[in-house]
Amino acid sequence: MNVTTSHAERPPLSAELRDALGRYVDMLRRLAGPNLLGVTVYGAALDTGFDPRRQAAPNAVVLERVDLDLLRRVAEHGVHLARGGIQAPLIMTPAYIDSSRDTFPLELIEIADRRVTVVGEDYFAKLSFEANHVRLQCEHELKALLIRLRHGLLAAAGRTAPIPALLADACDDLLRVLRGMLWLKGQHVTSSARDLLAGVEHHTTLRLSGARAVLDGAAPREWGAFDRFYQDVEALGKAVNDW
Repeated sequence: MNVTTSHAERPPLSAELRDALGRYVDMLRRLAGPNLLGVTVYGAALDTGFDPRRQAAPNAVVLERVDLDLLRRVAEHGVHLARGGIQAPLIMTPAYIDSSRDTFPLELIEIADRRVTVVGEDYFAKLSFEANHVRLQCEHELKALLIRLRHGLLAAAGRTAPIPALLADACDDLLRVLRGMLWLKGQHVTSSARDLLAGVEHHTTLRLSGARAVLDGAAPREWGAFDRFYQDVEALGKAVNDW
């Protein structure tokens, strides 16, 4: 099955974020010149209430060719960009995007479903993906997440202090998988973590209370929360095999 992503109408970016993006694009144009083909912001940057003073906007920069010296010069502006609410960009070329549809479909679906192209061509507008590629990456990501959680628990050496960082690192990966699982069911749920969880629960007998508590920020970042979150990830890993 070959499915093309859709791009729903999105609310406008905040004035503060638009100003920061304007400075960002000016810098990229100055450094990259005609090598710059497009800049797309996506994900949390499109959420209502996104605050660039406290958050960083995910973005993808599409270049005609990857130039390491250019990346080095962009990196020199990293501190200034972070203060303006701009995350370090994903650097891609049109050929890389096209050839990655089978190897990194979840990342590309995340961009394609929640994006605004602020300059240049929108290279994520007509991407299509094979369902078996999406399912395979969902399985891989969940297994890899379980391994990271186990390793992190062992590395914590009985201390609870590292648990908040372990859970925080796991959240984005889990949300990406949940979005992919719903994509496989023909759903494009692009709003809150709660909606993603509810959508997956609708298609299973699972009640993902451990994952919900962590993603909502309601769970104390301690052993019990870690255990419940881990059990939910493990259950999702089993469910996706029959998805």
